[in-house]
Amino acid sequence: MANESTQVVHHGHYFTKKNCHKLTYCHHCTDILWGIIGHGLACKVCRYVIHERCLKQVSTPCTSYLTDHIKNPSAHCWSDRKTYKKKFCNVCRRKLEDSQAFRCEVCEYYTHVECKDFVVSNCKQCATYTPNIDQNTVVHLHHWREGNLPSSSKCSVCKKTCWSGDCLTGYRCEWCGVTAHSYCQKMLSAECSFGDLRQIFLPPYCVTVPRLDFTIETVLSFTKTSVPARSISDEWSSGDSKQDEENNLVGQSSLTVAAAAGASNRSSPSTSYSAPTSPPVTSPTTLPTYPSAKLSKDKSDKDEKSKVFVYDGDVAYRDGLYRVVIAAKNATVGVILEEVLRVFYMPPEPQKFYLSFITNNAEEIRLDERYPIKHQLDTKIQIFDTIPSLYLRGKEKERGELTIYIDSLLPVRASARTSVSNCEDIAVTRETLVHDCMKAALTKFDLNPEDIDDYVMITVLMDKAVIHRKLQPTECPFSIIQTLAKESLCRARMTRFYIQLKNDPHGSMISLFVGNLPTYVSQRQYKKILLDIIGPENLWTLLEVIYYEYGSLVIIYNSRETATRVFKLLQNASYDDKSLYVMLLPNIQPHMLSDKETPLLVFVNTRSGGCQGGQLITGFRKVLNPHQVFDLSNGGPLPGLYVFRNIKNYKMLVCGGDGTIGWVLQCLDNVGQDAVCDAPPIAIFPLGTGNDLARVLRWGPGFTGGTEDLTALLNDIIVAEDIQLDRWTVIFYCDKEPDDPAAILDSDCQIADTNEENTQMYVMNNYMGVGIDAELSLSFHNARQKNPDKFNSRIHNKGVYFKVSLKKMTNRENRLLNNIVILEVDGRVVDLPPLEGLIVLNILSWGSGSHPWGIEKDPVFSTPNHWDGLLEVVGVTGVVHMGKITGGLSNAKRLAQGAHIKLTLLDTVPIHIDGEPWNQPKGSCTIIKSALKATMMKKAKNKVKRRDTEPNLLSLDDGAAALPPPHTVD
Repeated sequence: MANESTQVVHHGHYFTKKNCHKLTYCHHCTDILWGIIGHGLACKVCRYVIHERCLKQVSTPCTSYLTDHIKNPSAHCWSDRKTYKKKFCNVCRRKLEDSQAFRCEVCEYYTHVECKDFVVSNCKQCATYTPNIDQNTVVHLHHWREGNLPSSSKCSVCKKTCWSGDCLTGYRCEWCGVTAHSYCQKMLSAECSFGDLRQIFLPPYCVTVPRLDFTIETVLSFTKTSVPARSISDEWSSGDSKQDEENNLVGQSSLTVAAAAGASNRSSPSTSYSAPTSPPVTSPTTLPTYPSAKLSKDKSDKDEKSKVFVYDGDVAYRDGLYRVVIAAKNATVGVILEEVLRVFYMPPEPQKFYLSFITNNAEEIRLDERYPIKHQLDTKIQIFDTIPSLYLRGKEKERGELTIYIDSLLPVRASARTSVSNCEDIAVTRETLVHDCMKAALTKFDLNPEDIDDYVMITVLMDKAVIHRKLQPTECPFSIIQTLAKESLCRARMTRFYIQLKNDPHGSMISLFVGNLPTYVSQRQYKKILLDIIGPENLWTLLEVIYYEYGSLVIIYNSRETATRVFKLLQNASYDDKSLYVMLLPNIQPHMLSDKETPLLVFVNTRSGGCQGGQLITGFRKVLNPHQVFDLSNGGPLPGLYVFRNIKNYKMLVCGGDGTIGWVLQCLDNVGQDAVCDAPPIAIFPLGTGNDLARVLRWGPGFTGGTEDLTALLNDIIVAEDIQLDRWTVIFYCDKEPDDPAAILDSDCQIADTNEENTQMYVMNNYMGVGIDAELSLSFHNARQKNPDKFNSRIHNKGVYFKVSLKKMTNRENRLLNNIVILEVDGRVVDLPPLEGLIVLNILSWGSGSHPWGIEKDPVFSTPNHWDGLLEVVGVTGVVHMGKITGGLSNAKRLAQGAHIKLTLLDTVPIHIDGEPWNQPKGSCTIIKSALKATMMKKAKNKVKRRDTEPNLLSLDDGAAALPPPHTVD
């Protein structure tokens, strides 16, 4: 692109005319901007490119202006470093391509690693409960995110395509999924109703999290495996050799300034953000020396160029955070300054800044903007072959204006609540104290200055973690800003002053969930274990609940400082060689939910089947409120059940296999009686290997890895049918103690109270196998226990199961169950034919979708289902017979149907319940109807299949909710 001198300021952009000599797309309308005659406009700071005709319609603010545009800053929850295809950086607007990048796990914000220090902390706020506000008066606004829209996204206003794979364009609401062009966005209502998912959405205005010194990753219980990215508030890693530094700089793209003094045309620049691999070493009395790498001259270039290191403050210089500028040696300091401001994403206002140079003698020399930088350096310090280091400084003032923001929870006037910035400017000097600023601000916000003792002023650093610090009344805000500017101009720009209530409106009750403690010990013993770790001085305010059978409990503190200290102590503690698990729990205000809202509680087992739950957690956090999504590897189902305990009506989605369903149902049985809703309806997202219960309820055979539309799934849950699932109690009585106590394996679904010696109780939801079926399951279970990392694919799991079956078929002694098992159904002994396995069915699916009972009608037996109060008993003759059943070539032998089943075991036999196997010693087994109930959701069918090409939107006229999109269910 060729640059011209004309400059236009619009929405924070600083546009200059461009002639496009290669294929370029307008970031506003997505049309091609190409041709020698067809001029375009490009922002000098953020590379926002548009047609000249689109200038008046531009509503997207510049990156340099976005920091001031945020009303309530909220930190992002960053993923690990990855490569993302067909995505764009939200900071520099360039393609991510194959470079390392980060993505926010909550709001789809993408950034290069080198751009992460300039991201805008505008993630969606997931907990915004305001006390003393009625649910009918709450107005929730859209949270717009620019670019990286799903393919085939349609504008909700003009119905045209609003996504592009060629540039960062279009907007999408992170709450309701509405997409629109940037010029159509202003035609939509500002209020967001959460779209079609409103019925199962947990609104953020119902959730509260007290003020805590925790990161957003801690609040959302999000864990990362890689090293976090560099940040302005963190020191960067360094190497050991100067040669490594030089090689690193050569490999980076740098900002090029090809301009002579007074020239009006400059070449198109490109930038990089580099850190020296050997940062200068500092001492308390001397300033660090600047890098002195040799300059390489490019003789093919008609203009000799030199490299310049630019720091934005003393802290940046100490820590080695600098930006590289490659400038013509005859370029004036003023020209360099303009490009340095662009590199640091500062507003191009050079009259507010200057460049200075630090010599090896700790002398800082301010450079004159009128003369070339080379001449000034040569004259003052005679440097010819070293890379100079420059400071970007802000010009100091004796007085100025301080922007003060008001906390969103304060009852300010209506005009302030609806304004974009929610702030006021206060005139300050070096002598103005925090107390004076607060009185002036309270007056402007129509609050009583006499109540100043009820408020505090805090500084908010909108960096990676959005750090808060309370100010003392005698501090000087203007001096604080000037000190920060000297340390780092970027940090100074990202620092805000807020006025908020001294007492947290959300209350001071902080709930901590603690897990991995010993099971079935007394309350006194739990107290002793915890106090030995945290100390008596950190005793909790209330021990609210103890889950004895799981070794977990919830403690409550009313002190933020104590809760933070205890959290850190427990996070690094262990007991009996097991690391304790601690989790911060949010609070839900049930009175803020309407009668029509039934929030969805989502559980995801990341270890089920193909270990694909990590993809689902990320997806559900984006389309729902992250506070309603829980990872079962972090404390199991108990934290989620505790958080939702006071909600009258809610639904549950369990993402996992049949064993995960049994695990959640068991926890619900044990803790549900203490909740307002003791039996919420449960939907299934199949992640396991067999997924038989999910198949019966029409939720599908399994997750295939990223192809499913989560929005379509959630819409299916809204219209799903509630049905009852029969559950059965299985009681085992051993004639004597087993020789090997380890012969009986624990499983997720088997724990229950024992009323007499040698008696064990289990709950069965799907089926129970005796003999060859359980023997194959036990072999598979043992193989997975030895090498759990290898069982990360559903196809691999079934392959291992197939190999185990072949091995049993070729190397196995015939062991007929009719010789060692006596079957009684409803008090009648059933004569068993020669069989190697018995299967007791509660549902009609078994072995990954097979139907052992068959579909043929039999006058002897009634048509089976999973809510009729009857069990079906079938037999298999061996592995070959099981293979035929799996392939649909044969059915099992129908033996009996009844409500009370008893098995007498004359010898040790393998048994499994819902896929969890063990070897059962001789004794007896009784299956009776359980008093426990389970309400399941069955997916509706007979829906029309059509192509879903656009999100479901609110009507622009009346705001009525649109119907769920039609989609296929089977």
